[in-house]
Amino acid sequence: MRAVFGVVSLLVVLALVALLAARQLKTTVSVVALPGAGAASLPGPSTVRDPVQQAGQQVGADVAKALEQGAAARKEEADK
Repeated sequence: MRAVFGVVSLLVVLALVALLAARQLKTTVSVVALPGAGAASLPGPSTVRDPVQQAGQQVGADVAKALEQGAAARKEEADK
């Protein structure tokens, strides 16, 4: 009985994963150029990379600022 329950639950999970994978594949749509629109109107590969790089730089700056504040707080505690 436990083996049957295990196999049935495995099949249910497999069906759920297959359903989610199929749904995910349906939502990925290739970029289709409109008639009359040139290639210049399509977004270039740097359009995604730029915000990611900016976010990475912002995180790096925030971490550096937090480290400086922590060092200053430790220095103040040591001076007291």
